[in-house]
Amino acid sequence: MKLYDTLTDLLTDARDKDRQIRFIDGENDESVVTFRDLWTRALALLGAFQARGMKPGDELVIFSRSNESFVVAFWAAVLGGMVPVPVAVGISDEHRLKLFRILSQLENAMLFTEDELLTRLLEFSKKRELNDIANILTTKTTLISDIDPGNCGEIYASRPDDIGFIQYSSGSTSDPKGVVLSHQNVCTNIRAIIEACQWTKDDQSLSWMPLTHDMGLIGYHLSMMGVGMNHAIMDTNVFVRRPLLWMTKASELRATQLCSPNFGYKHFLKLFKRKGMVDLDLSCVKLILNGAEPISWNLCEEFLDALKPHGLSRKAMFPVYGLAEATVGVSIPVPGSEYSRITVDRHSLRVGDLSVPVPPNDANAVSFLRVGNAIRDVDIRITDNVDQVLGAGVVGNIQLLGKSVTKRIYGDKIATADLFTDDGWLRTGDCGLLDEGQLVITGRQKDIIIVNGQNYYPHDIEEIVAKIDGFDLNKVVVAGATPKGGQTEELLAFILYRQAIDDFPPIVEQVRNLIGEQTGLEVSQVVPVSRIPKTTSGKVQRVKLLQAYFDGEFDEVLEQLQTTGIEVDAVVEDADEDPLLTELVYICREFAKERKVDADDNLFEVGISSMTLVEIVLAIDEKHPGKLDISDLFDHPTLREIAVFMKEKS
Repeated sequence: MKLYDTLTDLLTDARDKDRQIRFIDGENDESVVTFRDLWTRALALLGAFQARGMKPGDELVIFSRSNESFVVAFWAAVLGGMVPVPVAVGISDEHRLKLFRILSQLENAMLFTEDELLTRLLEFSKKRELNDIANILTTKTTLISDIDPGNCGEIYASRPDDIGFIQYSSGSTSDPKGVVLSHQNVCTNIRAIIEACQWTKDDQSLSWMPLTHDMGLIGYHLSMMGVGMNHAIMDTNVFVRRPLLWMTKASELRATQLCSPNFGYKHFLKLFKRKGMVDLDLSCVKLILNGAEPISWNLCEEFLDALKPHGLSRKAMFPVYGLAEATVGVSIPVPGSEYSRITVDRHSLRVGDLSVPVPPNDANAVSFLRVGNAIRDVDIRITDNVDQVLGAGVVGNIQLLGKSVTKRIYGDKIATADLFTDDGWLRTGDCGLLDEGQLVITGRQKDIIIVNGQNYYPHDIEEIVAKIDGFDLNKVVVAGATPKGGQTEELLAFILYRQAIDDFPPIVEQVRNLIGEQTGLEVSQVVPVSRIPKTTSGKVQRVKLLQAYFDGEFDEVLEQLQTTGIEVDAVVEDADEDPLLTELVYICREFAKERKVDADDNLFEVGISSMTLVEIVLAIDEKHPGKLDISDLFDHPTLREIAVFMKEKS
């Protein structure tokens, strides 16, 4: 595989290859762009950007729901020596605030978006009285609808050390950190991934991962351009609304390369178990890269068992490890080998401990998957807390060195310094060990919660909860963990509480509603605790709280809360008057678990996660096909409004 000096060189080479990108925006809504067309359109869009005064080094914040528009804009910026800054479009206030904070950080940014999104951003900025942001949105935005490409733009001769793009990892929304990736970083990692996965120009990939995610953008678009592979990009929202379409398209396209983190398999299986699939042939699939969040052995097994009758090979499941600070790829197994795990005592996982193997049925057993060997141009070491290298099988901090590792965090010297050891190794913040030469991820040193493949800092969520009257940051601890036998990480909130337990259920509802409204996350448990363990220096010991939770110390109080909590099966008012509304309420309550959702509750404000909202819409669509889409909830956020809207469409 050729090592390109810059992304500009990569696209210049790709334009003459007889290959194409297929954009899947629905079951019968697709468009195809050849590599040659991409070059032509990107060059024309570059001309439009330059006509608006953009220069090399200026940042282009790409905030779009259209993958096709995103890809053209990304390459237009690359060709012009500008700096693409992908930012995810979400449904919560925190997504908008994160965009605003990024715009405020950048030196000379232009926003590239569509009319509808700009309207919502302007309304939100005025509502929050963010006048400086409103001014940026008004004066420094290029709308997709306003683009009238004229002459081709002038290509800038980028150098390997120039910024290729800035990757804002899905971490802190209060202080988002942009990982600066040079052209050399990206091109080095692309070559290593292609070689490790043994991809060729004759493969066909299909990905529903968002292009604002490193696996979606680098793994399943830029790398595909580098190897010259036909690739299909499915809109993430299409996958979320129609998860079975993922495998339908894989079968139709004879896709050989797929990818998904844990929550994707879980989401797919929920509908697959209810509806099943016919005429599905997955014998073409060579690899499904599994990464972006902790990997569940049980979920992998369940997914493979479900699709075995359709020809999916066990050897297709391909657990990998990577992170934004290392561009994306770090370790990858050998293709064609069957994925494997280690099973150890969960009490032997502290930094410096030699992991203790136990049988899978042991009461303290926990399993972790092997995620392969270091790829080309990346070195991995496992260290103790003073950066001394540890031996095989010993749990420690994962550190990296190599040409695909970033050199800095954008505009943040302190964060940059904290990222590296004295001898220049990247601190990943993850913990793990080496087993039979392969890397095993055992947990995280840094307090990051991973839900649906996205990272969240506990402190951000704790600050949200602290807004409740009578609360402060000393009374709230938020943590994430995968329960024993579970498949995906859950969000837990521990609340310092020493009063009557009968008075706690309203606090549970407040916490869930506030977190759901502002982040789109769903809280699995709100746990009252009599004390919050801290170190002598005052730092919260989340691990101790989680250990107590897993050891069952809070089971009794949680059971008591279930019996004193709010009744979810209450009769819906006006049921006889509106059968459709009654049906919608019961569908909502089925998926919202213990939430009590009434006809006039705003669905964005009652603590329901975005994924649960999608499941509710899917269930409604099963009973009333074509009457409701997830985007309709923005204009009709209550069940009563939804019922009226659906009747009008009849």
